[in-house]
Amino acid sequence: MKAWCAGFVFALLGLAPARAGPVVAVTVDGMVHPVTVEIVTHAIAQAQRQEAALLLLRLNTPGGLMDATRLIVERLVASPVPVVAYVAPSGGRAASAGFFLLQAGDIAAMAPGTNTGAASPVLLIGNQMDPVMRRKVENDAAASLRSVVSKRGRNAELAEKTVLESRSFTDDEALKNRLIEIVARDQNDLLRQLDGREITRFDGRKQTLRTTGASVAEYQLTIRETIVSAIADPNLAFVLLILGALGLYIEFTHPGLIAPGVAGAILALLGLAALSVLPINAGGVALLVLALALFVLEAKVASHGILGAGGAVAMVLGALLLVEGPPELRIRLSTAVAVTVPFAAITIFLLSLVLRARASKVVTGADGMLGETGVARTPLHPEGKVFVHGEYWDAVSTRHAECGAAVRVIAVEGLKLKVEPSPQE
Repeated sequence: MKAWCAGFVFALLGLAPARAGPVVAVTVDGMVHPVTVEIVTHAIAQAQRQEAALLLLRLNTPGGLMDATRLIVERLVASPVPVVAYVAPSGGRAASAGFFLLQAGDIAAMAPGTNTGAASPVLLIGNQMDPVMRRKVENDAAASLRSVVSKRGRNAELAEKTVLESRSFTDDEALKNRLIEIVARDQNDLLRQLDGREITRFDGRKQTLRTTGASVAEYQLTIRETIVSAIADPNLAFVLLILGALGLYIEFTHPGLIAPGVAGAILALLGLAALSVLPINAGGVALLVLALALFVLEAKVASHGILGAGGAVAMVLGALLLVEGPPELRIRLSTAVAVTVPFAAITIFLLSLVLRARASKVVTGADGMLGETGVARTPLHPEGKVFVHGEYWDAVSTRHAECGAAVRVIAVEGLKLKVEPSPQE
């Protein structure tokens, strides 16, 4: 009605209503991690450059890292452009860290059939804590959330219970208990309900939203954000890292193949890039290094499989401990086992081939002649001719040898052999 009246007045005065600025939309879909901070920060900057009417933050996340969540909340409350946080689509959720992001918006909205809450910091940081430390972390997280929610005019007491009691709410419950302002069927319905609504910014300023006729501009991820977001799953990052290490090993043990080395280097760098945005546990890294060392020793030492089995166990444990974060950000046991078993088998097999090859007697070139036996074709006192390896050679003997005597090669000096009469003679 407000929009219709405003349009009618403008028509009477012969004026065109001011066109609403665009709506910049960005989606947080999946785990919240440092790349998410980068994406949201760039989306806010784009909204500011385009003088957008608002930034639409779509949420569908099970949670994420505490540090990344705090940084995003800081960016959202300091945004010069109004922020509308919207949990969508139906069936989605803004759990744990997602609840913090939902409450950081100037307007909090949810689609029917969505849920939010369960913001316990134990889930956010992913570690079990002693009761005293747990209480400290919970109180800190609750105070941080309370300061944001109270500024937004929402139910701070109930929001606090999502941290202290891991409470969760459906869209209807959240609306009824003043944790959100709007339940909207879809994006168009949301923009319709937002038009003409007056909001109070975090700094106390009043602002009226104008969304009628506003175009929606999707934030386009940078190449880096696209790649890292796609591989930021720790399970995929672990697989890439191990495949990269295997490719590099094949290249080092079989020089000249080129393809395994190139592919291995690319995969290893992608795996490291993905893991670089996640909190890494030093103990997990140490276990992975130990696993590689045990695989090498298994190929060199006759341990009857003990070292190889130990390496496999160390690699599985290292994978499980590698990432410090909530359960959704850790490497799954099934992934660790599925990667470790074939990697261990292939590595031990290749190492065994290399070590056997190095231990075998050289059969080509000058070194291959050492120790070979032949027959003197002329008297050797000390020089003459010998027949070795199916070839006639000039030779010099350490002692006199008659024609037909057996001789043994002890050195190769250019095209001349140094021999000695065979011990059997």
